[in-house]
Amino acid sequence: MRRQGTSRTKDRRGSRAAAWTALAAAGALALSACGDGGDKEEGPPQGAEASAQPGQRVQLPKLTGEKLEVAAVWTGPEQANFTKVLKEFEKRTGATVTFVPAQDPIVTFLGTKIAGGQPPDVALLPQVGALVSAVQNKWVQPVGPEAKAQLDKNYSDGWKKLGAVDGTQYGVYYKAANKSLVWYNAKAFEAAGVQPPKTWKELLTAADTLSASGTPAVSVAGADGWTLTDWFENIYLSQAGPQKYDQLSKHQIKWTDDSVKQALTTLGELFGRKDFLAGGPSGALATEFPKSVTQTFTGGDRPAAAMVYEGDFVAVNIAQTEAKVGKDALVFPFPAVGAKPPVVSGGDVAVALKPSAGAQALLTFLASPDAAEIQAREGGFVSPNKSVDLKAYPNDIQRGIAKALIAAGDDFRFDMSDQAPSAFGGTPGAGEWKALQDFLANPSDVAGTQARLEADAAKAYGN
Repeated sequence: MRRQGTSRTKDRRGSRAAAWTALAAAGALALSACGDGGDKEEGPPQGAEASAQPGQRVQLPKLTGEKLEVAAVWTGPEQANFTKVLKEFEKRTGATVTFVPAQDPIVTFLGTKIAGGQPPDVALLPQVGALVSAVQNKWVQPVGPEAKAQLDKNYSDGWKKLGAVDGTQYGVYYKAANKSLVWYNAKAFEAAGVQPPKTWKELLTAADTLSASGTPAVSVAGADGWTLTDWFENIYLSQAGPQKYDQLSKHQIKWTDDSVKQALTTLGELFGRKDFLAGGPSGALATEFPKSVTQTFTGGDRPAAAMVYEGDFVAVNIAQTEAKVGKDALVFPFPAVGAKPPVVSGGDVAVALKPSAGAQALLTFLASPDAAEIQAREGGFVSPNKSVDLKAYPNDIQRGIAKALIAAGDDFRFDMSDQAPSAFGGTPGAGEWKALQDFLANPSDVAGTQARLEADAAKAYGN
């Protein structure tokens, strides 16, 4: 997952403030609120371009009889929604596409498949570092001219650069995420008389009031270490600032730095209050991400917790409950810890692992607004594709988040752990994931956590 140097966004200090303002506004906004016909006709020969039909903005080749496999770590409703995109690709091309569930770390999963001579045709990688590792291992094919044309038409330079390594385009960022959002149970907030906080101090005050009312403040998905890295990154970006964030992302400063100590101490103010966490620390460590969401939006005004932190994709899991986004489930921007509220972005990049026409055609489709709008309609999805019609999003919350992401252009900070080598920032039970799980169990051990983080980072980065 992450060898950050070659594929990271460049430092753009001058206009970062505008991006912070635009993306933070997404949470504030949330508070207001076929066939061709004819038996003989198979279309052009396989590999030839088919004419785009009315309502279609991208031409795809006919791939009758071709079989493709697509691997991603998505499960549950997220996988089901993406499958609808693949079904449309099948309809347009005549290919047959099979979704292959992958495990984290996906680099290890793909390595096993490739070693066995059975790589999927396309994979969606959830980390920048995973893309770089795949390129270094010579697993992936450069993006073809048709997909490149879609990228040039539909994407800002920042997202294109994230899909490139050493100047060569290898990936298409199909899915993005605003990972600086806190979702809350409207009934629980109303019952406790609490308003959405704007600062970290206000968040702690709200958490105290909520917990005193009988509803634990926060549902933390401690069983999934990646969520804990996101907690840390938001605090660190807001408190230490973007320059330090970039330095720590590249391991140009050590994890024993005072800025890391300050961020962990701040996070410990929340994690250190057992009554703030649904199930206490042990309960949080046993809670996986989907449950952390669903238990926040079940139980009426007495849910297991009043708030859950994570990105816009939380809406997919809320949809598995009876709560309605925009009514029962509302959202606010991650509170400002320092001078500005943080905005951390993530995303999934599609790459071709086989030099086939089918793999390149699927990349072309995923780079088009046609594909993104299918999944956008299902909710819990945001595309970095600037040609996507905002009307495709199902509610004002999703539209606001998507609009702000596009408005930010190239000005965003990508998830720090997703830029690190996978051994440090993307492996269950190891590196940053494990160190922060240990910290959740014992938030008073700031120095010990820093030492473990630095030892693991130095080993993974090789410096």
